[in-house]
Amino acid sequence: MKFKTFFAAFLGFILIFSSLITNAMLAKAPAREYYQLIVYHIKDKAQEARLDKYLSEAYIPAVRRLGIKTIGVFKTANMDTAINKRVYVLLPHQSLQGFQNLNQRLDKDKELAAKGADYGDASFDNAPYIRKENIFMLAFSGMPVLKKPVFDGPKNTRIYELRSYESATEKLSLNKINMFNDGEMEIFTRIGSQPVFYGEVLAGSRMPNMMYMTTYSDKASRDAHWKTFGSDPAWKGMSKLPKYKNNMTRMDVQFLTPTDYSDL
Repeated sequence: MKFKTFFAAFLGFILIFSSLITNAMLAKAPAREYYQLIVYHIKDKAQEARLDKYLSEAYIPAVRRLGIKTIGVFKTANMDTAINKRVYVLLPHQSLQGFQNLNQRLDKDKELAAKGADYGDASFDNAPYIRKENIFMLAFSGMPVLKKPVFDGPKNTRIYELRSYESATEKLSLNKINMFNDGEMEIFTRIGSQPVFYGEVLAGSRMPNMMYMTTYSDKASRDAHWKTFGSDPAWKGMSKLPKYKNNMTRMDVQFLTPTDYSDL
């Protein structure tokens, strides 16, 4: 009888201790960030220069004043010869409310209005861009917060690879996201492809969709890392599993370079 009483008390202690450990781990787990990706489509050097001035001198400083400290600004690689010239601004948000309130708070920023007048007051026939789009994402559970890459070499040689994976249905898109959470992200990290973010697209022009960004010291490094990824045994095993079959129907790959005023 005493043994049963002792065993019951011991079992109760184990259950309470396990619950405390689990709760402590959950409390320390970071919340999943939201990502806003602004894409400017531009036509020439004049628009590029105006946009650079606005972003570097007005918009990015204003966003930083609101507490967003790590902001990425990228351009299409080989912009001068590219047919589709784009400028990307990546903003991490700690909450949905932070995203919702951003523009309202920026509208009250007098310094932004003054320094960004050339952009904000542009006429219909002299706009600083052709078109502008917003893509809104939720970070994957396997990497809930944005990571800043670390390199020893010069910033101007880096290549940021932005990938977009579209799926035929919402269920198949979630299946592809699960594939990343279940092991694909781990492979990228293990082989040294530095990830910046992984995001499920909640709102955008192409859905259902997920996007992610990896970065490399230069184009040669990027090519070498992808060759390693393609021959990795773990990837070969995952890619052959029936449960992941046909979970992606369209892939878009963009090679980007960081601006000198980008935090990433």
